[in-house]
Amino acid sequence: MAQMSYLEAGRLALAEEMRRDPRVWALGEDLGRGGVFGQYRGLQEEFGPERIVDAPISEAAIMAVAVGAAMAGTRPVVEMRFSDFALCAVDELVNQAAKARYMFGGQCRVPLVVREPIGMWRSSAAQHSQSLEAWYVHIPGLVVLAPSTPADNRALLKAAIRCDDPVVYLEHKNLWPLRGEVPDAEEVAEIGRARRLRFGEDLTIVSWSATVHAAADAAEALAEEGISVDLLDLRSLWPWDREAVLESVARTGRLLVAHEAVRVAGFGAEVAATVAEELGVPVARLGAPRVPVPYSPPLEAELHVRPEAIAAAARRLLERRATPCDPQRR
Repeated sequence: MAQMSYLEAGRLALAEEMRRDPRVWALGEDLGRGGVFGQYRGLQEEFGPERIVDAPISEAAIMAVAVGAAMAGTRPVVEMRFSDFALCAVDELVNQAAKARYMFGGQCRVPLVVREPIGMWRSSAAQHSQSLEAWYVHIPGLVVLAPSTPADNRALLKAAIRCDDPVVYLEHKNLWPLRGEVPDAEEVAEIGRARRLRFGEDLTIVSWSATVHAAADAAEALAEEGISVDLLDLRSLWPWDREAVLESVARTGRLLVAHEAVRVAGFGAEVAATVAEELGVPVARLGAPRVPVPYSPPLEAELHVRPEAIAAAARRLLERRATPCDPQRR
């Protein structure tokens, strides 16, 4: 195992895949100087400007070039700088990349990775702080991944680059400095598999991206009260690991989903609805209120889904009485 940051793990994954496969290349704004967060630092020196490509400030043009290049047989990695900026390029992603394989009867694939840094980060305000994963999960043809640890940022990015379908790859900006153990040996994640962080029997908490760490803190606090939490990090939002979630909730009898994105129509609603339909157990969701992210630090803090809020929601869920259709009457 090696200790490295979330940012360094992503940079390592891209470098390893570029060494392995000459068809892999990256393009975006300011990549030559290392990218806005430093996640490309040193790569242009190793691979040259033909493979680490600086692009003009036009997200739509960047995405269009990448889609065409993917169709032509290369494997582009597109840097959008902020997930908010990717909205300028969403037509090429949603109406071209996501649909090409279907519309051409499987004759064409679009092996494209779109890196979109998400989430609230140091008073970045309303246009630089959004988590829009639910938008992309809604679109047939897109794979959506959201790593929460350095190890996953390496293993999932490698899996994304090797995937033959377009992948929206969501890295949380607050996680860039997070350090953790990353295997020395190459590890490629299996897309669509959740990771269990904690085994428990009283209720299931499902989360992803940065909120996983808040959920882990909440689970620790609940354990001190004698409440046993089964904690799952989805990692892959589409496809998502229905089997792991349903198996967990069938044991615990209750589900809480927590995410940073706006609660209204967030992906947590899909997970909760699926569990409610399949198992008929009590479910609850936590997410941000439906407001723009403010610049003011105290106001921004009001939007965060914190461990205390997750623990409180878990306690409320445990107080709810099981309904007659529950497979386990608790």
